[in-house]
Amino acid sequence: MNDDTLKIQGARFILTVDPDRRIIQDGSILVRGNRIVQIGKARELDDVPAGRTIDAREMVVTPGFCNGHMHISYAHAARGVFPDDLGPEYLPNVFQLQAAMTEEEEYHTSLLGITELLKYGTTCFLDPGSTKYLGACMAAYQESGCRIVVGWHVADRPNPINVPVSSTGDAIARMERIIQKYDQALQGRVRAWAMPFSLSFSSRELLLAAKELADQHHSGMTLHHNNNPRAVEACVEQHGMRPTEYLEDMGVLGPNVLLAHVLGLDEAEVNSMARTGTKAVVCPTAAIKGGAGMTNTGLLPEMLSKGVEVALGTDAGNNSNLIETMRSMYLIAVLYKDARETTQVIPAETALEMATIQGARALGLGDDIGSIEEGKKADLVLFDTRRPEWRSLFNPVNNLVYNADGRSVHTVIVDGKVVVEDHTPVFVDEWDLIQKTQKLGEGLLARTGVSFPSRWPVV
Repeated sequence: MNDDTLKIQGARFILTVDPDRRIIQDGSILVRGNRIVQIGKARELDDVPAGRTIDAREMVVTPGFCNGHMHISYAHAARGVFPDDLGPEYLPNVFQLQAAMTEEEEYHTSLLGITELLKYGTTCFLDPGSTKYLGACMAAYQESGCRIVVGWHVADRPNPINVPVSSTGDAIARMERIIQKYDQALQGRVRAWAMPFSLSFSSRELLLAAKELADQHHSGMTLHHNNNPRAVEACVEQHGMRPTEYLEDMGVLGPNVLLAHVLGLDEAEVNSMARTGTKAVVCPTAAIKGGAGMTNTGLLPEMLSKGVEVALGTDAGNNSNLIETMRSMYLIAVLYKDARETTQVIPAETALEMATIQGARALGLGDDIGSIEEGKKADLVLFDTRRPEWRSLFNPVNNLVYNADGRSVHTVIVDGKVVVEDHTPVFVDEWDLIQKTQKLGEGLLARTGVSFPSRWPVV
């Protein structure tokens, strides 16, 4: 047997999330190169040789988690500095710091964010265009082994949050250059999308061009889509319809379009998404910390019931302050139960689907990842259940969604390669990276003058 074979032997449970949603007890997985080639009961694979075998007894194996909206490049350098009640001043400060970052700072900050994601089971994520130095950060993507969707967020209209404004032509050209240069890089682990920042910050010409680029290059398109009352009122006044309906009317929606946050939609807008096959990503960690009213006005159960595929995200590490996709999975399973005063919405199984197969489909990667099936790429997470929060263990889906968190992630595999082993990233000295990022963050705050002292005295 070739040395590029890897066998995960004798897992207590394998949550395949395959079309039949099989849960294989006492199961094994054989990987050759970057693909899964065999799945079955452990006894069926006992005699199959492999270059490396991982003892998975007392482990629960899942597909790698997908994070559909995670600003990776800037948050960790200044994480936790913003007070809860900063309000509309929050984003201008965020983008002021981001604009001041150097290549070195973005590289180390991105690598630390990726390290956190991988360590807690997220193997694939979308950075919605806020990385300035993609060339430098490609080294972080390569070293870590992550799977990522990249782009460059563009705006051709003035905006109050310090997102740089360019001409329409320059914005279109920049998106096209990014797609041409980075799509399918690193042996296909990198995809590149068109990323207009939002409807409010984009002209009709820019949005139509972004969709055309996504179609032409068999890629995707994402934009921030928060329907706050002011934005809805402006869109109705200018165009006679609500924002999502206007995107449909323009021809901008479609199966290769991912709308992020999707707060403040009404049912007609949900119908627009369902009609066009448009995808969504929700970020409960950020929404509830920001007081966005997700559970008061969010129509996630309605989206799911109408067949809209919805991914989970976390947003950046300095608004939600956490980027663990499992936290979003837990929150999405409980928040709407409380909001609707019923336990009949978003069961644990649906939350897990949103973190895996629905997340993969939302990123245009459902044929390759998101479930454990023969022929798919080997993006896998092994959870160590020899921990109190996992026991007693009878229904592994319930335990995973409601009991566990990333601390029990033992091994992570991306594209057939082990990137986390025995809870430890294998591609970086984690503590050394943490110390470097701390120093870089101190320098960034000092030279920008951004400061939000602790409300309690530091003595």
